[in-house]
Amino acid sequence: MQSRLTYIIFLLISVISYGQVNLSVTSDKTTYTARDIINLTIVLEIEGSDYNSQQTKLRLPDFSKFNLIGTGSITNGFMDPETNTIISQSVTRLALEPKQKGKVKIGSFLITINNKIYKTEPFDILIKDVDKKASVAANSSKDVYLNMEVEDREVYQDEPTIAVLKVYSRNMDNLRKVKNIRLPKDNELDVYPVSFAKSEIDPSDFGNMSSQVLAIFLIFPNESGYVEVPGATASVNTFAGKNKIVSNKVKINVKKLPEDSPESFKNAVGNFKVSISNGSKEKAELKKPINVLVKVSGEGNLKSMVLPKLVESPDYEVFAPKITSKVKTETTGMKGEILANYLVIPKKSGEILIKTENFSFFDPSKKEYVDIGQEVLHINAFSHDQVMESRTTVEKVNEYTNTFLETVNTPVLKTTSFKVKEKSRLHWNVLFINIAILIALFIAYLIFKNWQKKRRLQKLNETVKPLGSVAETEKEIREQLKTDVNDYFSYLENLKDKEDFQKFFQTFDELDSEVRNQYFQSSMEDFARFLENYKGAAIAEEYRNLIQKIQIEKYAPVKSSEAMDMLLNSIVNLYSKISK
Repeated sequence: MQSRLTYIIFLLISVISYGQVNLSVTSDKTTYTARDIINLTIVLEIEGSDYNSQQTKLRLPDFSKFNLIGTGSITNGFMDPETNTIISQSVTRLALEPKQKGKVKIGSFLITINNKIYKTEPFDILIKDVDKKASVAANSSKDVYLNMEVEDREVYQDEPTIAVLKVYSRNMDNLRKVKNIRLPKDNELDVYPVSFAKSEIDPSDFGNMSSQVLAIFLIFPNESGYVEVPGATASVNTFAGKNKIVSNKVKINVKKLPEDSPESFKNAVGNFKVSISNGSKEKAELKKPINVLVKVSGEGNLKSMVLPKLVESPDYEVFAPKITSKVKTETTGMKGEILANYLVIPKKSGEILIKTENFSFFDPSKKEYVDIGQEVLHINAFSHDQVMESRTTVEKVNEYTNTFLETVNTPVLKTTSFKVKEKSRLHWNVLFINIAILIALFIAYLIFKNWQKKRRLQKLNETVKPLGSVAETEKEIREQLKTDVNDYFSYLENLKDKEDFQKFFQTFDELDSEVRNQYFQSSMEDFARFLENYKGAAIAEEYRNLIQKIQIEKYAPVKSSEAMDMLLNSIVNLYSKISK
């Protein structure tokens, strides 16, 4: 009998040691205010391999007194080296918002494993009322912080590295209050935004902290050595006002470029191509300007690199170029092209060679310099007599006609004025008929007004239209004042094709003024701040850049068709986004 009892005891001990289930629930605290978020952590630990395949889903208690605003779970598995037992751990987090104040009971969490029900013990929490709004506002601002993550902390000088700005908070509602994002600024760095679009909120990114991506941007270090990237800033809008928050600082190891650089190397880092072309459609004529385009395309530090210039020559005269760019900042780097529009005046007739400076760049992927030499453009310049002789008869007739219309004043046709002759005698019959017609019209007018008044009262009695809110009324007024920007786009394109640039910029000013009035903004600075608050920082920055391009192009001595095409495309893209 004693041997049997010993056998049963050892059997129970082996079963208990082979598998065991632990289910527990904890809250971050026991006392909350009405505005706090209740964070619950449910931990399920299973020792042994037999339980994993027979585990059921976790059943939640009655949450009718709460709003379930967030949930997340993670599962880990490992083996205990001392007992050689597999331990599986599942952690579930819940974020609850209380609906009532006072003492609230949280029931048991249940789970069934191997036909056995495991449950947690119920417990009470206390929900207190908010004493002061200011205290809540202060706590919410302290509970939010920024973190800047740099992907590659070891790069070459003028080579980009991607950075991500995240916001963290224990209360997910605080993430929606973060606005006015400002990227780092430093003389040794060039920072270009990639995206200001906020990502979806991750409820369990770091411990019990929720997170959200606020911005992605590129960093180009200008100096070698250890460079410290200053923190980015943002503001948290609370009841007490705006509170400024600052992210962490990051150090980057900027490697020096190799010393065996060619003489033509300036600061271009990446992978580029250079081309030169004649931008003028007409034949090159002696002592008359032509447009020469130098294009640098590829991927790298396009906005900060030194562009190759045209080599000076006694055969032609060169003026300072007008720089335009078609560059996009992406997570893989900066890509696009830079156009330098030179004004060149030939000094001799015949063949002229227009050359660019030698150009070379450093390719960080291959870790070597690439020298692509110089580009040459062949142009045949003609004298004025040669140009006139090469024209066809139709071209000459068109030129004479245009000259005649511009210089000769055409006569203006005048219309003759007619006078009604006065009659010598008065026709009484006509007078009486006119008086009768006037009386009849007056009576008809009174009848119509009386009918209109009765109809208006009848409509008011039948249906009484409810008054809308201030936001609805403002939206209705804005819809009535909404500008049809498509008509402006078509008109601007016609003016561009006709090369009536003065009227083109006047029409753009009218378009900008009407769109600003639509949103009740009088000045461009106020409108830019309005766009930043309601359309995003990227739209506001695009608006400021467009206004600057308009001013530069407006007073440029020579306007190329390519630059005007780019300007019109920018106007159409931006104002289409604003008018949505």
